[in-house]
Amino acid sequence: MWAEGADLIDVGGVSTRPGHTPVPAEEEWRRLAPALGRLAQTVEVPISVDTWRAEVARRALETGAHLINDQWGLQADPDLARVAARYGAPVILMHNQEHREYRDLMGDILRFLRRGIEIAESSGLTRDRLIADPGIGFGKDTEQNLEVLHRLPELRSLGLPILIGTSRKSVIGNTLGLPVEERLEGTAATVALGIAFGADIIRVHDVKAMVRVARMTDAVVRR
Repeated sequence: MWAEGADLIDVGGVSTRPGHTPVPAEEEWRRLAPALGRLAQTVEVPISVDTWRAEVARRALETGAHLINDQWGLQADPDLARVAARYGAPVILMHNQEHREYRDLMGDILRFLRRGIEIAESSGLTRDRLIADPGIGFGKDTEQNLEVLHRLPELRSLGLPILIGTSRKSVIGNTLGLPVEERLEGTAATVALGIAFGADIIRVHDVKAMVRVARMTDAVVRR
């Protein structure tokens, strides 16, 4: 991934797919520690650790991680923001919920992310250390995911860099009627449109192809 142009490597010790089986913090760390230790000694790009647990985040940052990717936007473990602040580590705030009911889709997402920002700042984590992720595929059905992508520019009101993770997700499979191994073109479309609509970071599986898509889109959108 690094050789193919990744600017950041994201690793985690638990599945974040809808319907996944939770594991204890010790098991999460047992899975994560060996890979993180090797990566910290090998790659020359920052390493992001995907966890919502403060203790796992603390261990990860001490092992060499550079930032935390929290799928619950600092709202699952009250200590995570304080850990990140102590180490000066940036945090990705992702929107998530356990159901698909919204009063106002983007309004609810923005309120959730603003709450995460408030928690961060009250814990000493400055705003310039935060990244917003609308959580494509988390607590949203296909039509809601498409709407979030269409309305992505509304996230700019937060004043934070925007990250999207659409790669190979069910919104692409359901829209195109394709299995996971045939979603490259659909992913490319969402990456290009996401960048055009304001995304600053894209989380992908097919690094080489998506780096090319991103660079071409940037050449048009950002000059």
